[in-house]
Amino acid sequence: MRVLGFGDNIVDRFVDRGIDYPGGNSVNVAVYARRLGVEAAYLGVFGDDGLGGFLRESIAAEGVAVNRCVVRAGESGLSRLRVDDGDRVFLGWNGGGVTVREPLVLDADLLGYVAGFDLVHSSVYSRSEPELPKLAGRGPLVSFDLSSEEEFRDAAYLDRICPYADLVLLSCSHLDERATADLLAEVVGRGAGLALGTRGVAGALAHDGRVTVPAPARLAEGLVDTMGCGDAFLAGFAVSLLGDGWAVGAPARPAAIERALRQGAEAAYAQCFVEGAFGHGRDSILSGSR
Repeated sequence: MRVLGFGDNIVDRFVDRGIDYPGGNSVNVAVYARRLGVEAAYLGVFGDDGLGGFLRESIAAEGVAVNRCVVRAGESGLSRLRVDDGDRVFLGWNGGGVTVREPLVLDADLLGYVAGFDLVHSSVYSRSEPELPKLAGRGPLVSFDLSSEEEFRDAAYLDRICPYADLVLLSCSHLDERATADLLAEVVGRGAGLALGTRGVAGALAHDGRVTVPAPARLAEGLVDTMGCGDAFLAGFAVSLLGDGWAVGAPARPAAIERALRQGAEAAYAQCFVEGAFGHGRDSILSGSR
């Protein structure tokens, strides 16, 4: 099995710790898939500043291939946050830097590269929406993280994503179970093959247009922080489905979805005890932008 993270990367600066950590939704899913024993790669744009080098080195150190990435002149993405009682609190970001401002365009060469993977994952923070139609018929499954913001829930945006996504993840901690189920049904109704809604301590739901499968969360005591827990859930869920034979033209069976939900919950639980998204923290002064 081969998983590709395509799109965003960012440095998460914990101002309360004075430490920078590598991250980004697309990066995290690739790293977590690799930690689950899957061959993984990341495809995206790095800034040519110190933070860009820090990101590239940290991702490669996890055994995730970065050899097809591009370095562009400009600053790297940087978010600032702190942790309050184990929960992350975002304090702002610089818009994602050159990674988001000048994202990769999938030309014929890169499309040939992408076709060699079983799953390609991207997100709302990647500016990859125009590239999704190019992946249709290329071979790999496509997963996409719709995050939690309302701007990514309107019909026009969903119609840009859902017809080209085999799996859509939505963060639904602010919704009750009924509202979550309705949202997942809408996403599948607009073309997605499978929709997954994570609700933090309230568990998760998955919907494939026929059945809605619930699963409880595995609660963690003494957690370090919640950074990357949703990405870890998605990676555990997707890798489990791939292992059960999920592929283009072979939808996941309900029993496989149940197993995948359990594996996703286990992966999210383990992530609660990791500093940052996947470690590799360094002093914020040492990893300055230039």
